[in-house]
Amino acid sequence: MAEFSVNTSRFDPYKNFKFRVKWDGRYVAGVSKVGALKRTTDVVKHRSGGDPSSSRKSVGRTEYDAISLERGVTHDPEFEKWANKVWNYGAGLGSEVSLKDFRKDVILEVYNEAGQLAIAYKIYRCWVSEYQALPDLDANANAVAIQHIKLENEGWERDQEVTEPTEPTFTNPST
Repeated sequence: MAEFSVNTSRFDPYKNFKFRVKWDGRYVAGVSKVGALKRTTDVVKHRSGGDPSSSRKSVGRTEYDAISLERGVTHDPEFEKWANKVWNYGAGLGSEVSLKDFRKDVILEVYNEAGQLAIAYKIYRCWVSEYQALPDLDANANAVAIQHIKLENEGWERDQEVTEPTEPTFTNPST
């Protein structure tokens, strides 16, 4: 089991607004929202005929929820390029899906308030199950156009090589 170093001077939890997403070794531009990393393990209930009326419980299958990513619409084609690997309308019969490389591993990095990498998760064998190129458009609205993808995945784990950063301290020059 990995050992964690503990920063005894940090009492506050990390904020949820400093993060970056990476795939294919590059950071993805403009991601403004990432859905929760969530897994659920089924409970298998069983009992023997001679047992009391209560049942026993054991571990069943574990499922990983899909993760949604949102960002403002720009000229960056990364969301669309990946979504087109799963289904590309008009690509021709038999070539609508890129079976060779439609899955990607994704890295989600969380930073502390000083901009230091604090936590990272590796998300495995992701593929795009839902793609929204444009939101509803409204001439009377005052909002950013948001696109999103929904990533199915086969599991995630915390990157144990990312250790808790030593947080900077500032000294007062007048003392």
